[in-house]
Amino acid sequence: MQMINNIHPDRIRLAADSYRPAFHYLPPCNWMNDPNGTIYWKGRYHLFYQYNPDGPWHGNIHWGHASSENLVHWVDHPISLIPGPEGPDRQQCYSGAAFVNKDGIPTHIYHGVPDGICLATSTDDLLLDWEKHPANPVIPLPKEGDPGYGLYHVWDTCGWVDGDTYYSISGNKPHTPPETEGDVAFLFKSSDLVDWEYVHPFYESDRRWTAADEDCSCPDFFPLGDKHVLMFISHNKGTQYYIGRYEGEKFYPERHGRLNWPGGPSFAQESLLDAKGRRIFWAWLCESRTREAQFSSGWSGVMSLPRVISLADDGTLRIDPVEELPALRQNHRQRRDLALADGAEQGLEEVAGDCLELVLDIEPPGAGVCGIKVRCSPDGQEQTAIIFDAANETLTIDTTRSSLSPAVFQPWPIPQAAFHPELLDGSVDDVRVQEAPLALAPGERLHLRIFLDCSVIEVFANGCQCLTQRIYPTRSDSLGIALFSRGGRSLVKSLDAWDLAAINGYL
Repeated sequence: MQMINNIHPDRIRLAADSYRPAFHYLPPCNWMNDPNGTIYWKGRYHLFYQYNPDGPWHGNIHWGHASSENLVHWVDHPISLIPGPEGPDRQQCYSGAAFVNKDGIPTHIYHGVPDGICLATSTDDLLLDWEKHPANPVIPLPKEGDPGYGLYHVWDTCGWVDGDTYYSISGNKPHTPPETEGDVAFLFKSSDLVDWEYVHPFYESDRRWTAADEDCSCPDFFPLGDKHVLMFISHNKGTQYYIGRYEGEKFYPERHGRLNWPGGPSFAQESLLDAKGRRIFWAWLCESRTREAQFSSGWSGVMSLPRVISLADDGTLRIDPVEELPALRQNHRQRRDLALADGAEQGLEEVAGDCLELVLDIEPPGAGVCGIKVRCSPDGQEQTAIIFDAANETLTIDTTRSSLSPAVFQPWPIPQAAFHPELLDGSVDDVRVQEAPLALAPGERLHLRIFLDCSVIEVFANGCQCLTQRIYPTRSDSLGIALFSRGGRSLVKSLDAWDLAAINGYL
């Protein structure tokens, strides 16, 4: 399709949609889900993702492709992986990852539906052309009667090189053999990318961390500091991770954490290592509105902001937005030393909008709660509250009053269930209050960095927590901002606000 001033015409066509994010990455139109095959190559960040060119629904999954030099301004590229027509991925190209093989060539490893794990390589600098391996599927899906049937499953995958050996793990898929209790991944290895040997289960999950009905999908395994991390999702609870040690071709989880909580939309994730040594990941943010609403909008799905993860001094996971994002800032406003009495709510007339960055430094009450309301209508009919409770050590996004639309549905479990009415059989709830743990040290102030982007909210707190939500205010005047304190006095030491400019190519 012909570009207009280097902008995809579908971006121009959909620009008037008030729910369509302006500075988060999403395709020009249609359906997007999992980030896949992310890689930093020759000075560019490459984001591949599951994409349906036929419309805003899941099905006929290809791999879309965009790249950036700075993680802020993105270029849309032609589709990277196309199913079939008669090969092992003839139905769909499902989740996978990227690595550089022993010959120095970028390599995609992915789940080809219906037959198993496939490979593709690219030798051009922009990674535009991908050649599928003639031996695909290099790890076939075991069928009944095969030696591997009931021993391992072939599903979402990632791969890496360790010395002269290639490794790949495939997560388990719900309701398929072998039946397992909880999440598990299966390890394979090869010396040449063609002949793969099944090794053993990669790790053992623990019911104190994950439930028996959770799976390990979209696995992403990598070193981080002096530990290793396995990021993955379960289909019923979304994004999470293990931190642990890797030795003897096995992973031993020592810590577990979640990046999504009841009512949250943060689903499949994928990371890369850049030239600065940063481990950066994205997550797919599902739509929290009905299938019909997604169909009529002409698009579905958005990526989170790129996030940097690292290990804190105490061995926990630190999570921060990438340092490049301030390039989007415009029109700085600043307030200092705003005292909020018990029960006070203070609107900020000079700060309003649906594309904002807000940075707050707050002395919270010892008892009670404090926080900020965003996307408020003047009469408070629509509003979204971000709440910190020091006594209960929680950070919450309350969307109970975020939208008057009957099309909004925030499902739990199964974050993507709003698109799948067949899953809404009474076992999925509409959860409007997403609550995550956040404990501050004695005397530590609350530091919030909040990004508002039309229908997306991302809240980073004290470098150790990130909450994400989708909201769909119906009123054009639902743009206000207000601070509040209840159950005690709060002091907002500083509040900085910026309007955020749209990414080049979006508007």
